[in-house]
Amino acid sequence: MNVSEKDFVFSESVKAGKRIYYFDVKQSRNGEKYISITESKKIFDDGSNFQQVHFEKHKIFLYKEDYEKFMNALSKVVKIATEDETDGSYLTPQEEEPSDENEKDEKLDIEF
Repeated sequence: MNVSEKDFVFSESVKAGKRIYYFDVKQSRNGEKYISITESKKIFDDGSNFQQVHFEKHKIFLYKEDYEKFMNALSKVVKIATEDETDGSYLTPQEEEPSDENEKDEKLDIEF
């Protein structure tokens, strides 16, 4: 059994058009479980004589200390995204107050 099979615990996939989303439960070397979310998108490249197909993949790793925050945020944005009309009663991320005193000074610097 290789390392990738050994750390694999469970997988669920969602097919959505040209995309497939994989939700994998894996186990780290120290025995901690985490979630790996992968978006796989089929890309068609038209070459000079033939069409090539490849897959573009993006991954997110989610660790147990962040599950509740992730689910709360996901639930909130799905609710807002599925409403026909909003009443403006929710806060945008820039207006939202940190719930934890330690988070007030925390800043993220992310580059893509």
